[in-house]
Amino acid sequence: MSFSLFDAPLREPSQFVGFAGNTIDRQSENRADDSVDKALADPTTRLLLMNGGRLHLKLHEGGSLDPWFGLAESQAFKPAFDQGVLLGFSEHGPVVAVLAGVDPEQLPETVKAIDYRSVYMQGLIDEAAAGAMAQGAALLAWHASHRFCSKCGTQSEMRAGGYKRHCPNCGTEHFPRTDPVAIMLTATREKCLLGRGAHFAPGMYSALAGFIEPGETIEAAVRRETLEEAGIRLGRVVYHASQPWPFPYSLMIGCFGEPLNEDIQADLNELEDCRWFGRDEVRLMLAREHPGNLVTPPKGAIAHHLIRAWVDSE
Repeated sequence: MSFSLFDAPLREPSQFVGFAGNTIDRQSENRADDSVDKALADPTTRLLLMNGGRLHLKLHEGGSLDPWFGLAESQAFKPAFDQGVLLGFSEHGPVVAVLAGVDPEQLPETVKAIDYRSVYMQGLIDEAAAGAMAQGAALLAWHASHRFCSKCGTQSEMRAGGYKRHCPNCGTEHFPRTDPVAIMLTATREKCLLGRGAHFAPGMYSALAGFIEPGETIEAAVRRETLEEAGIRLGRVVYHASQPWPFPYSLMIGCFGEPLNEDIQADLNELEDCRWFGRDEVRLMLAREHPGNLVTPPKGAIAHHLIRAWVDSE
């Protein structure tokens, strides 16, 4: 059967996962070295303030949380403007992500510093802001861990609004990295394979996942990781959706896999448990109604969307 673009859904599955609602116009072709300076001279610029894996949120009357700071009000939090990253432009103006210099414990009561994972899992900000947070968090994390040239060891300089680092000694240019991770749901019509790591929340089971290695296709990584972690060989592999994942700068690539055998040989160094689940049991897990208090990942996670898509496919 040939593929037709007109048979595809109007909204691809990737648009429904967490961190995928970013509406910023990145204007990647216009990132000059002085683009952050120009943005900071624009009174319409809005800032995302981050520190130690946490996002600063303003607490308004009524309990709502606001991630956006104006230039003037941001000064109280000692932002490192010289290390700011221009995310792009919104309908309101430029958007810049900046490291704040005030310890979270010293913030006023009207500002909260909340870790990225909690912000996303609890839905504390809207989808567009969560997407911008993921973009800014990934870039700032990359700069923090790539300050020195990997070729000669000299401290490099931020360029292109935060989308490049330049070595003043050897001239090498370094660009932000994104680590691809395959996450896969192995399934038949009747059952799917779920596992849990030792660090998972109590009762949580999820799709298996692992980093894609150099020289490896997505499909090959899906087959390799499933075989290594669960002892299950896969036949057909089908892509479903992807998700930006700012922990610290990954792209989750979600797939379905067709099992060729059923006998699980779990790698207990990687997994605490791995088993087959029937459709009705998984439906209870999704609804948080399982008699054994077993659950699936939260709604924003791509694993949740893979599991939900399978349950709803009957």
